[in-house]
Amino acid sequence: MTTPAISADHPALPPDIDLPPVPAGSVGYVSPRFLSFDEPLALSSGQILPSYTLAVETYGELNAARSNAVLVCHALNASHHVAGLEADSPHSPGWWDNMVGPGKALDTDRFFVIGVNNLGSCFGSTGPTTTNPATGEPWGASFPLLTVEDWVHAQERVADHFGVARFAAVMGGSLGGMQALSWAITCPERVGDCVVVASTARLSAQNIAFNEVARRAILTDPDFCNGNYYAHGVVPVNGLSVARMVGHITYQSDEVMDSKFGRTQRKPGPNGQYHYSYDVEFEVESYLRHQGEKFSRYFDANTYLLLTRALDYFDPARACDGDLARALAPAQARFLLVSFTTDWRFAPEHSREIVRALLKNHREVTYAEIDAPHGHDAFLLGDARYHAIVQGYYDDMARRLGLGERKRTTGVLAQ
Repeated sequence: MTTPAISADHPALPPDIDLPPVPAGSVGYVSPRFLSFDEPLALSSGQILPSYTLAVETYGELNAARSNAVLVCHALNASHHVAGLEADSPHSPGWWDNMVGPGKALDTDRFFVIGVNNLGSCFGSTGPTTTNPATGEPWGASFPLLTVEDWVHAQERVADHFGVARFAAVMGGSLGGMQALSWAITCPERVGDCVVVASTARLSAQNIAFNEVARRAILTDPDFCNGNYYAHGVVPVNGLSVARMVGHITYQSDEVMDSKFGRTQRKPGPNGQYHYSYDVEFEVESYLRHQGEKFSRYFDANTYLLLTRALDYFDPARACDGDLARALAPAQARFLLVSFTTDWRFAPEHSREIVRALLKNHREVTYAEIDAPHGHDAFLLGDARYHAIVQGYYDDMARRLGLGERKRTTGVLAQ
């Protein structure tokens, strides 16, 4: 008997709303589903989460053999909305929409793609903003600390829900790349290929320091209220804004910041004189404040603290006396690693370290170092060389899995 295909969610669009047409190469209008799990989840901290819900989006169709599923793991402030359009925000496509879709590098004509909002996040999954069943109040600051490994164990149940015993690939950039790497170590038999983009096997002291400055901005905001700001009807806007500003600086390269803003003043005085004030004067200041204020309107402060600490904790070699090769020894997957020359947050040396450790274990590894000016954010952008490498890797994977040839192209290779 043929196993029925599982397809992506395509909601019925409200007839009275005039929505923009779907762009070529898009998966179209999508909506999340919410998967609830009642089996307790044991966490790395020793605490137990009695139950949880994860927000999930899917694109493409799961084939009868259930061999074409790809899990895409998200970075710090992203979510399950990886690709396509949502009816309530049709001008804001998924965060990796340029990567995932029919004919794109991760081709949804051939692969069934799953995006999961991490446990502890604030976009529909169980986290600080949701209700603690033991108290009837939001979890807030009492939500358990999490690790990347906890996310993997939570996501395993998503794979089980879809009947996926083995992912064709697990893929992610930045924090998502850490999750992909953790999947390959924690559940080696469930990962065929592991795609790690602009990531690292552990944060440097400098990276932990940036995270701490961002957290202190939140923790010292008077409206933080020890994490119980929900009960007081306030939001630590200033702390969240500063945290985002700090983070945003680290995601950009000096070259990009200079080309975008230079030393341009917003409203220079006569003959270009300074105003000699602490108000916004330079364009780069205005940009950072705008980014910070926007972030504070949609992201949760407790979530930010939780996720950045999970970043800090990730270090699979810690249990192996710092020997990364030994930590990666359980992995069975093939690997693609991509880094960017101007990414000073997760510099190419971080990826090279992973490559060397994998080669010591005789794993099959493809490594690409892209000379791109965009800094860490390059992993989210549409550099043609970067996308061509990913596309070629997935084309080879599709041939190995017998998924057929690419049906169409979006023209990304011609850019």
